[in-house]
Amino acid sequence: MIDRIIDMFDVVAEQEHGSILKVLLIGFAFGAIILYSRLDKFEKMAGFMIFEDTMVPRMAMTTVALSSVGFYFLVQSGYATYDIKPTLLGGLIIGAILFGIGLVILGKCPSAFLVSVSEGRIDAFIGVLGGMFGGLAFTLGYPYIKHILGPDLGKIRLPDFFIGHGLVTVLTVSGILLVIAFLLPTKEYEDPADIHKINK
Repeated sequence: MIDRIIDMFDVVAEQEHGSILKVLLIGFAFGAIILYSRLDKFEKMAGFMIFEDTMVPRMAMTTVALSSVGFYFLVQSGYATYDIKPTLLGGLIIGAILFGIGLVILGKCPSAFLVSVSEGRIDAFIGVLGGMFGGLAFTLGYPYIKHILGPDLGKIRLPDFFIGHGLVTVLTVSGILLVIAFLLPTKEYEDPADIHKINK
């Protein structure tokens, strides 16, 4: 297990993904943004689930829109590379169901777990442990369940449907996301229990 963790650091250091220090700095910046926007709070995700808070979808769509444009130009200029994973239909369906269940139970996205752990949140720590054991179970059980992950639809990319119009495709999709994020009403959900405490 330790050897595999060391190998992950070697991959970062040796395959032109940037230095480990740069990756850590990006991670710290990402965590700071999550803390500032309070997306590590249970009430934010709970509010999103009951359509009482629009912060999560607005931030997600804005992030995807802006980062897609930036990433496109980084790839085109040779400063970044990426590899598309094959689309396994069964795996996507099963994974989406498990992801949704975990999201509802724990009230946060995986990216916010470690941020919440840094705040001393026990529920997030349990979620991190569950994710690690789930990953271990998947790794060990993969030879026995790989037949239910198909069919393999290949490496699907949206620009492949519009050959020669990659930039237009990226700008169009990003523009649509930004417009939707802008048009969504600004709503923030406050936990009734917290409001009751404040009023007391």
